[in-house]
Amino acid sequence: MTSAFTDSFSDYTRQLAATATRANRLALENAESMFGVQLKTLEKNITATSGFFGEIVQSQEPGTLLPKGAQLARDNLARWANAHQEVVGLGLKASEAFGELARQPFAGAAGTGRR
Repeated sequence: MTSAFTDSFSDYTRQLAATATRANRLALENAESMFGVQLKTLEKNITATSGFFGEIVQSQEPGTLLPKGAQLARDNLARWANAHQEVVGLGLKASEAFGELARQPFAGAAGTGRR
C-alpha cells in the first residue's frame, strides 16, 4: 500500500515539475518576445529622432522644420501604439498557452479515470 502511494505521489510530483518547467519556459519566451518588440520600436524611434535633430542642427532656419517635427512625433506615437498592440497580442497568446498548460493534467486524469 505504501508503495502504491509513493508511486502515485512520485508520478504527480514529476508531472508537476514538468508542468512548472514548461510554464517557466513559456513565461521567459513571452517576456523575451515582448522585450524584443519594445526594443525594436525604441530603436526605430531613436533613429528617426536623432535624424531629425541632425536636420535641425544643419538647418539655417530650424523654425521651418516644425511641421516635420510634429509628423515625427505622430510617427513615434504610432509606432509605440503598434508595439503596444503587438505586446498585448503576445500576452493573450501566452495566457492561452498557460490555460492549455493548466488544463493538460486534468485532461489526462479524466482520460485515465484518476483524480
